Amino acid sequence: MSAASTQQSSAQDIRQTVLPSGVRLVTERMPHVRSVSVGFWINSGARDESPDVAGASHFLEHLLFKGTARRTAAEIAGELEAVGGDLNAFTSKEYTCFYARCLDRDLPLAVDVLADMITAADVAAEHVDAERAVVLEEIRMHRDTPDDLVHSVFSEALYGSHPLGREVLGTSGSIEAVLRDDVYRYYRERYVPANLVVAVAGNVDHHGVAELVGAALEHWDPAGPPPERELTTLHRPARPVGLCRRPTEQAHVCLGGMAFARDDDRRFAAQVLEQAVGGGMASRLFQEVRERRGMAYSVYSYLSSQAETGYHAVYAGTAVERVDEVLEVIRRELARVLADGISDAELVAAKGALTGSLILGLEDTGSRMMRLGRAAVCELPLLSLDEIMASVDRVDHDAVTAVAEALYGGDWSLAVVGPFDEHDMDRFVGYSERLAA
Repeated sequence: MSAASTQQSSAQDIRQTVLPSGVRLVTERMPHVRSVSVGFWINSGARDESPDVAGASHFLEHLLFKGTARRTAAEIAGELEAVGGDLNAFTSKEYTCFYARCLDRDLPLAVDVLADMITAADVAAEHVDAERAVVLEEIRMHRDTPDDLVHSVFSEALYGSHPLGREVLGTSGSIEAVLRDDVYRYYRERYVPANLVVAVAGNVDHHGVAELVGAALEHWDPAGPPPERELTTLHRPARPVGLCRRPTEQAHVCLGGMAFARDDDRRFAAQVLEQAVGGGMASRLFQEVRERRGMAYSVYSYLSSQAETGYHAVYAGTAVERVDEVLEVIRRELARVLADGISDAELVAAKGALTGSLILGLEDTGSRMMRLGRAAVCELPLLSLDEIMASVDRVDHDAVTAVAEALYGGDWSLAVVGPFDEHDMDRFVGYSERLAA
């Protein structure tokens, strides 16, 4: 099999190929291990669904394990387990990934199972009906987990009716109403070669993997190209507050605003800023909210980025009677960063924490495969570890200050999950006002 194009990245062991079918393949050779991880990444997620099939991407994630023309659900689950491997999947707002980990000698089996699932799933009516109940239980579990739910409430408040505001799981109503033919149509439209990235990391040879993947997918005959994704940049949050009443003993809050798209050059400076503000035990928020004041067990900040936009957020879980105090402390700390930046010591520590955690987190084939797959499916440069570390190391105080002004100087949204009513809205709106005001 000849490849349409092959590229060698700046990292010697990372190679990319576009197969004749349009499937993109990226591999990383790790000759010192005897394992391999392989992921089939579909460039389709919750944001690509229409309202009448909300939750279809995640529903398909379940259904592809239920059987194909060649394998039953038990055979899909058992073939890799029989050789000590494992098989799993996850869905996000922008992509869906099916992945396996096994011994290097069993890579042909892993590729065959994954290719069979991706290209020839039954999506049978009886499986849709059976798995519908499972997905509904997953939705109930999510809604019964307040420290998880608050992030969904925040995303909905921030993005509003934008496709990125949709819950990955869908809603109970959408899952109960969706028909087998609707799910199958979505499958046939989205699961096509142009939408697929195959990422492999481990003791592999790129040319051999290209031959293997090409052979496994050679009979794939999709209906046509995938629908184009609509991109719409957001400049301000849709709503200042999202409130979800729950009879919890804690109040769970998430406070944040708009940030950068995933390919923005400022992403490295933003990561340094977030590390210093709320990325670990030494961060400002952890030290001030938990260590000095004992106001929360869990408090942290994070970034989320998508194709055309993104957001930054701070989470905290605290006693109901202390929620106002916690929110005020968070606002005050972020306002201090906006006004004064971070110290030399914070800058050095944040950069060291980022580069150290990156390297420590990439010592197994699974994490390497995930890094490659995410970058490829999101069409980001496949940077080597040295290039990433150099990008982090170049971040200086001017870059951090500029990022703080862009992130913390804009409009904010606040999500709250706890025993609150509509009459609490006015006081919560105050916390989502501009920090710079």
